[in-house]
Amino acid sequence: MKVLIIKTSSLGDIIHTLPALTDAGKAVGDIQFDWVVEQAFAEVPSWHPLVNKVIPVALRRWRKKPLQALRSEEWRAFRQQLRSEKYDYIIDAQGLIKSAFLMYFAKGLRCGLDWQSAWEPLAALAYQRKYAVEPEQHAVVRVRQLFSQALNYPLSETIADYSIDRHQLAPAVADTVKNYIVLLHGTTWPTKHWPESYWQQLAKQIIAAGFNIKIPWGNSTEHERAQHIAQDLPQAEVLPKLNLAGVAGILAGAKACVAVDTGLGHLAAALKVPTLSLYGPTNPILTGTVGAYQKHLAAEFPCAPCLQKTCHYQGPREVEPPCFAKLNPAMVWQQLQLLL
Repeated sequence: MKVLIIKTSSLGDIIHTLPALTDAGKAVGDIQFDWVVEQAFAEVPSWHPLVNKVIPVALRRWRKKPLQALRSEEWRAFRQQLRSEKYDYIIDAQGLIKSAFLMYFAKGLRCGLDWQSAWEPLAALAYQRKYAVEPEQHAVVRVRQLFSQALNYPLSETIADYSIDRHQLAPAVADTVKNYIVLLHGTTWPTKHWPESYWQQLAKQIIAAGFNIKIPWGNSTEHERAQHIAQDLPQAEVLPKLNLAGVAGILAGAKACVAVDTGLGHLAAALKVPTLSLYGPTNPILTGTVGAYQKHLAAEFPCAPCLQKTCHYQGPREVEPPCFAKLNPAMVWQQLQLLL
């Protein structure tokens, strides 16, 4: 059986899809997947042993100049690659208009969430088979349910198994330090950032307990923050710029991670690394890390979780964002020790 998955982004959403592939592989012996994914995340699907071909797409870049993109050779090549195979099923695991649009350029039975279940209900118009999934569940569960219905096998009740092939990960950079904890401080929304001063205090507590620290980064802003966190702490290493396989190699060797709500936190969970994740405006029940050795700390604040990228709180502010005021370094260090 040949199945095409449409799940273009983001990193966390892509990782959330991997357990569904594992379920399908156990239930359907001859199954094989191709996967349409954003270029920036094209490494990740290939880490699952059931993914035969990764088809990169550049929707994030193309939408900046859509007319120019539609006339480009790159777009024509992408369409030709999609149409070069005949699939038994095409599963839109994203439930968005953009992912539903891409399905029309592939050959196969189009499957996805129904009107009440899709994140963007209009996407359901593109599907030939539609399936109901309760929206108020974790994303991992939703995708596992979708795949089990579309591919007609019993839903697995086991712990999510991401089946990442660690041999495809890059070896840890300068891996002479073994006893280290990774601080995953970078995220997309301004409201999801744990205060920088809190990271600095936590780093000192970790080092005082005899651990080393590694701090990855993905852009210039994150690099600057990483340097501030590590300032005057010789045991804290700001890593060089790494691709996803490189970061995954670092995570795989860590004693533990502390993370904000970020895709790399989900990658740590998929690698079975003990991870303490911090949530302010977002809800860990819906999007928290899933797997063994995972601990979530959610902000206790009147308007949390607000699910907003911009903070609209009008009261006094001890820190920025204000919802993290009670989720302080002392509490995080206490819970991290229990996880270790």
